[in-house]
Amino acid sequence: MESITTSEYAVHFNDRAFEALNAHLAKTGYSKLFILVDENTHEHCLPTFLAQLSGDYPIEIIEIESGEMHKTIDTCTQVWGAISDLDGDRKSLMINLGGGVVTDLGGFVASAYKRGIAFINVPTTLLAMVDASIGGKTGVDLGSLKNQIGVINQPQMVLVVTDFLQTLEGRQLHSGFAEMLKHGLIRDQAYWESLKLVSDFQDIDQLIYNSIQIKNEVVLQDPTEQHLRKILNYGHTLGHAIESYFLESKEHDLLLHGEAIAVGMVLEAYLSSVLEGLSKPALNDIKNTFLSRYEQVDFSAADIDQILDLLKFDKKNSHGNINFVLLRGIGETAIDVQVPHQLFAEAFAYYKE
Repeated sequence: MESITTSEYAVHFNDRAFEALNAHLAKTGYSKLFILVDENTHEHCLPTFLAQLSGDYPIEIIEIESGEMHKTIDTCTQVWGAISDLDGDRKSLMINLGGGVVTDLGGFVASAYKRGIAFINVPTTLLAMVDASIGGKTGVDLGSLKNQIGVINQPQMVLVVTDFLQTLEGRQLHSGFAEMLKHGLIRDQAYWESLKLVSDFQDIDQLIYNSIQIKNEVVLQDPTEQHLRKILNYGHTLGHAIESYFLESKEHDLLLHGEAIAVGMVLEAYLSSVLEGLSKPALNDIKNTFLSRYEQVDFSAADIDQILDLLKFDKKNSHGNINFVLLRGIGETAIDVQVPHQLFAEAFAYYKE
């Protein structure tokens, strides 16, 4: 596959990814390579990755615990301490080998250590390949509140090696697929229709490529999320609130990011139908597509009240207003839409029907 070029870096695929990495390492002269992993990628992905390095470099492995609950400043502090203890300097390179938690946190750690060292993202989950590793957003959660602390800082390159997907369980693949479905909804109806036909996750390299292209095209036009890039947050205003609520709740099992965003996209499709004219057939198509792929989540009235209380922390908010990205049609969006509070109950009722 041809590499995808952004304004500051390139996304390389499969065999070309390792060729690009080895060429980059050979010419840059980094003082040390720090490879950030979690316990899963340490076991299942790191040996494959190390086997593809063609040079002889000083390498240190830093392992963090997996899971969104560990995407915190405390974890960053531990990683910063490890880099410092291992004599990391400003010419060091951080390689983030993992899913969205590793790439988000690792990019932030690199961006702040000694006011910034270079980093490379090597996403190993579908979610990280099509979303988290692309576009330069780095950061961590503040308690259970998603991505409240961070910076936008671009990697040296992103390496998408789809063989790593073979290490994932089906639930993780479905979580990432939700973001791909989002790309179709916000940008390309034909792509949405093609994704609906996917029955398994074999031979989806081209679809991954298409999703990365869609996200890259948006980010190129608005790298710091002043206007157009906000459309990538479709489903995330309510979805992040749901994810945060389930993360801190002692009464519910955790929801993966894509599972929460899938609910958010159905809820926000209903809001779109009321406020932006999304057609009834399109609304039902969106609901039926997500409910055929993702288990319906049961929300009590108390759950909904607490989820709505979390909306005030959404990063798109300004001047006290909660701003939504909604759909005018499949592939057509509206940004900075304010939603009357009474519509939230209707949206949850529609989802539960």
